Amino acid sequence: MVCKLGFEHGDDCDIDSVVAENGEVCWSRVAACVTYESDQSLDYWGSVQRLGPVCEAVHSHFLALTKGQFEIRYAPWFQWTSFPELFPEIFDDLEGLQSPAISLGLMKLTSCLERALGDVFLLVGKDCPFLLRDLLASEELAQVFGQPVMDVLKVFLGSPRGLNLRNILWHGFASPREVSPRYCAVMVLLTAGLGQLLKRYLQQTQFTLAHRSFVTFTNLEDLIVFPDVTYEVLSVLEEVMTKSTFILEIMLPYWETALTKFKAHRFADCAILLLTQLETGLRKVFATVNNCPKRLLVAEEKAAIKLLIDLAEGYGSRCHPVSQLKKQVLSCEKSLGAWPLLPSPTEPIPEAVRLEDNSETNTCRSLITKIVCELCHHMPESHGVFNDVDKLPTERWPQVLGELCSVPVPTLFCPRVVLEVVAVLRSICTQCQHVSGQVVAASELRHRQWVERTLRSRQRQNYLHMLSSVRLLSPALYLILLLVALELVSIHAVCGKSACECRQYLKFLKSILQYTENLVAYTSCEKNKWNETIHLTHTALLKIWTFSEKKQMLVHLAKKSTSKVVL
Repeated sequence: MVCKLGFEHGDDCDIDSVVAENGEVCWSRVAACVTYESDQSLDYWGSVQRLGPVCEAVHSHFLALTKGQFEIRYAPWFQWTSFPELFPEIFDDLEGLQSPAISLGLMKLTSCLERALGDVFLLVGKDCPFLLRDLLASEELAQVFGQPVMDVLKVFLGSPRGLNLRNILWHGFASPREVSPRYCAVMVLLTAGLGQLLKRYLQQTQFTLAHRSFVTFTNLEDLIVFPDVTYEVLSVLEEVMTKSTFILEIMLPYWETALTKFKAHRFADCAILLLTQLETGLRKVFATVNNCPKRLLVAEEKAAIKLLIDLAEGYGSRCHPVSQLKKQVLSCEKSLGAWPLLPSPTEPIPEAVRLEDNSETNTCRSLITKIVCELCHHMPESHGVFNDVDKLPTERWPQVLGELCSVPVPTLFCPRVVLEVVAVLRSICTQCQHVSGQVVAASELRHRQWVERTLRSRQRQNYLHMLSSVRLLSPALYLILLLVALELVSIHAVCGKSACECRQYLKFLKSILQYTENLVAYTSCEKNKWNETIHLTHTALLKIWTFSEKKQMLVHLAKKSTSKVVL
C-alpha cells in the first residue's frame, strides 16, 4: 500500500483543481478522493489509490516552485503549527530527493502536526487524547475542520489500515526508499490547508489558539551526561555500522545520515533517526533471539569506542519518571535537612503551650521507631542502616536515602502498573516538598515577627505550637521518604501482584498521599492547624504499620536481602 498502490495506474490530476494560485487548498477536491464502504466506514485501499495522483501533482507543483515562491505562497499558513520554520527545510529536502532526508522531514512534520492538532483540540475540548488515531477520530477536530478533512488525514496518518505514515516511520518500519517524497509533499500542502481552515474557524468563533508550552530541561546535570565524541570515534563507528548484525542493511542510510547530522551539530535530527533505528534493531533481536549468536557485532570491542561502550553499559535514564522520583526524594530530604537550622526563640517554651496531647505524640514517635526498624530489615544488600533507631539520628538520613536512590532501577520497559505506582509516589514526594517549603517559610516569617514583637497573643501561641509540632513532623516525613525510596527500589515487584492486590496496594499509597495533601492544607499560612497535624500523623502511621504487618508492601515481595542489619 505504501510503496506502490497510489502510483500504479499513472492517472493524472490537475494541480489547479487542488490548489489555487494564491496557495488556497481546495479541500473538496482532495476529500472527493476518499472512498467509503457500504457501511460508511473508510475504504482505505480505494482512498489511497485515488489520492496517489493528487500526491503526484502536489509533488510536481512544489518542484516547479523556487523557495521564495514557496514561502510567499504558503509560509503564512504554517504559523498555526508553532514551528513554521520546519517547512522551508522540508521544501529544500523535496528538491534534493535524498531518501533519508524525506523520511526525517516526514517524521518531524507528523510530530509537529500531531502537537498542533492537540492545541486545536483544546479550543473546544478538555482532555487531549493520548493517541494520534484517537485525536484524528475526535468530534472536537471534526467540529473545527469538518469530517471530510479528518477522513483525509486518517488515510495518511490515522490507522494501521491506511498509509499510517507517522507510525511506520517513527517506529522504524520503513526503509529510506519505501516512503515516496510525494507523500511528504502532500503532507506539507495539507498542513497549510489546515491552517487556512483554522483561520476561518477562529474568525467565526472569535477564539484564540493557544499553544501548550514545550518541555524544557532546566537541570544541566540531565543534559551534560555524555563525553565528547571525537572524529576518531566517529570514523570507527562508521566502520562498525557496515559490519554490525544489529543494523539492517537497508536501514544503513539512516545511520549514515545520523552521523552526518551529528557532525553538523544537528543533534535533534540525529536523535530522531537513531531512536527509530534503535527500535528497529531491538525488534530484530527480539525476532531472532532464539538463534542469534552471542556476539551482535562482528567487527573488532577497539579502544577508540571503549569509552562509549562503558558509558552505554553504565547509563541510567535521566528523564524517566523513576529517575525524576529519585531526584524528588533527594530534593525533599535536602529541604527537610534545613529544619534544624531554622531560627527559634532563645527563651524556653512555656510548658503551658507545649503540645496538649503528649500521649498521642509519644504514640507517634513509638510508631515511627517501629516502622523504621521494620523497613530497615529490607535495605538492599551492603547498605548500612541506623546503629540505634530509637534516636532517629537525622544526620544519617542523607546517607541512607542517597544510597537507596543510587540503587539502579530498570527503566527500559516499565509496565503500566509500574508507572502508575511511580506516579503516586511522585505525588507523595511533591506534597512532602510542599509541606517542607511551607514550614521553612512560616518559621522564618514568625521568628522575624517574634523578634520584632509584632505577633498578637494568639499568633505567638500558634507559633510555639508550630515549633513543637515540627519536631514530630520531621521524622514522620523522613519516614515517608524512606518508604518511598524502598518501594522504588522494589518497584517491579508490583507486577507479581494480582489485580485485587494491586488495587489494595494503590489504595494504601493513595491514603499516604491523602495524608500529605492534608498536611499541606493544615500547615498553610491560611489554616495554621499545627496541633491537628499530630492527629493526622497518628492516623497515617497506624495505616502504614497495619499495612506493613500484612507484608504486602513491595519491599516484602522483592527478593529478600541476605545481608544482616546492624541495629
